[in-house]
Amino acid sequence: MLRVLGSARRACDGITRRDMLHAGGLSMAGLSLDRFLGLKAAQASTPQGNLAASFGKAKQCIILYLYGAPSQLETFDMKPEAPVEVRGTMQPIASTLPGLDVCEHLPKMSRIMDRTTVVRSVTHPYPLHGVAFAMTGVPTIDVAMELNPADLKHHPYFGSCVEYLDSQARGGRPGDFVQNVALPFHFSSQRSDQPFRAGPYAAYLGSAYHPVWTEFHGKGTKSCRKWRPGFEYIGPEPYLGCTDDSHFRLSDANQLPDLTADRLNRRRSLLEQFDASRRDLDASAAGASLSKFQQMAFSLVGSPKVSDALDVRKESRETRELYGMQLFGQSCLAARRMLEAGTKLVSVFWDEFGLAGDAWDTHYDHFPRMVDQLLPGLDQAYTGLILDLERRGMLDETLVVCISEHGRTPKVTPQNNGGRGHWSQAYSALFAGGGIAKGNVVGATDQQAGHVTNRPVSPKDLLATMYHLLGIDPHTTLPDRTNRPMPLVPGDSSVVAEMLT
Repeated sequence: MLRVLGSARRACDGITRRDMLHAGGLSMAGLSLDRFLGLKAAQASTPQGNLAASFGKAKQCIILYLYGAPSQLETFDMKPEAPVEVRGTMQPIASTLPGLDVCEHLPKMSRIMDRTTVVRSVTHPYPLHGVAFAMTGVPTIDVAMELNPADLKHHPYFGSCVEYLDSQARGGRPGDFVQNVALPFHFSSQRSDQPFRAGPYAAYLGSAYHPVWTEFHGKGTKSCRKWRPGFEYIGPEPYLGCTDDSHFRLSDANQLPDLTADRLNRRRSLLEQFDASRRDLDASAAGASLSKFQQMAFSLVGSPKVSDALDVRKESRETRELYGMQLFGQSCLAARRMLEAGTKLVSVFWDEFGLAGDAWDTHYDHFPRMVDQLLPGLDQAYTGLILDLERRGMLDETLVVCISEHGRTPKVTPQNNGGRGHWSQAYSALFAGGGIAKGNVVGATDQQAGHVTNRPVSPKDLLATMYHLLGIDPHTTLPDRTNRPMPLVPGDSSVVAEMLT
């Protein structure tokens, strides 16, 4: 089964009259005949065999993004024989996947590794917080782009591309439910003293294809101290624990633009700020078309069905505790509920809270933060999600991706109570469900987990594999602001066949 722009159309020899009529309909939504023919040709070259069998196996997807970059050495690529300044203080434990040890502070995850594929050989040349590089087709990234969501060099986020291509397959119409949701709050909106970071935005596809963001309603039940030179946060940390009444609602930034100027100024919504910098697009014909699409989409977003799906309080206590009564776990639970309600793709960010340079960015207090603040929440939430999807019969059709922008330095720095810096030459990522092989390890690193020694995989290869599993040809192109065809992922990227069933 091959698809044009993600649709369920069988490939055939030549272009049929029905295909020509379909292309004509798509042109009204911005897809020209020449682009349609190009996509048909690209799909004719879709690999056969194992790749063909896995194409479109995932009907929906959950992205778990661990912002700040967890250490490969304290998670899934431990090196107990390395010197202490490399291996650190944590010990490996056996998992249900023979030959794969994991960190002792991931005991629950150790029991479900037989459901996952671990890619230990992710590598690229940009050791900075480039969510945009990890999750879009942008060929390069720098700090200025990372701190500017409106930079015109950005490419659209993975979820935005999936939503756009699905809408094109429907002739430019939105689906019958919101299709691209992000939790728990606008990315990088809960940290201090820094501008918003780039990454999960639609770039040249237009603001209609931004993820629909939620707001977290609840309070942290545990407090902690976070610091970096010149800055400090002491207060509640919902990623450590949150109140029983915690839940999620759609952000005001997702509502139709009929609010008063005063209310918009008070809310300071990221979406409105971003749109203000894109008036050139909104004034164009493409912008007008997107505005119409946005109004249709928001009519779906405001439905009670969405609010009900986001209200995790409707779940049993047992299920909520399965995921963990903390922000990341409850966000994963909300993601599962959204999939059940009809959403195709949900992104859950473990984001900074209270301080820039937070989350998994462990330059300071690396080992106590991993033990006390980070690993326990990941262990509970990821395990709960996989087991819950499995018991509901959803895992085989749900692609679960646990990913970040890079890893951490092999050598621990003795300053600041021990820390690991940025390191992109080798790190790990986790995949499960939706056509992913069970109990599998792809790639390997050297004795210090610092360099790839077998099967290097780029973030773009991972994106190509994710698109493939969702039934989208990675060689598909998108129209940029001037209607030039832009690749979903760079041309030298390829599907990682070793990850697939």
